[in-house]
Amino acid sequence: MNMHIVTIEGIPYAWLEQLQEIHAHVFDGANLPLEKLEKKEGLLCILAVEGDTLIGFKLGYPQPDDIFYSWLGGVHVAHRGQGIASQLMKQQHEHIKTLGFHKVRTYGRNTFKAMLITNLKHGFDILSTFIDEKGRHKIIFEKTID
Repeated sequence: MNMHIVTIEGIPYAWLEQLQEIHAHVFDGANLPLEKLEKKEGLLCILAVEGDTLIGFKLGYPQPDDIFYSWLGGVHVAHRGQGIASQLMKQQHEHIKTLGFHKVRTYGRNTFKAMLITNLKHGFDILSTFIDEKGRHKIIFEKTID
């Protein structure tokens, strides 16, 4: 089966149910309500699709300081270790470059080591850390896209 990448500017209504399922799978059952997506101005969805099944995703949106924020992402456990997260990231960076962005920012957590490694491998720098409203330690990554 061939995996391909689908890029959607705005809400991916056709994929919404599968996106919500895979989000819950990746983030310990956490749900991703449509209202939350609708609040994100300039939402960009990069989806990894095999056949008609969503197997990975990367969501982001512009921040007020003109830096693109890579917000949420993940790959179904059955498809990990195949470089899908890297392909999603590359596609996101290519696409936001065409939209005129020069920087991308993301937050990482020590509990998601594979993502921290992927960020570093793809040229992100660690800027600083902070404790979020849920008391979790977060790492701020930024990358200049040229």
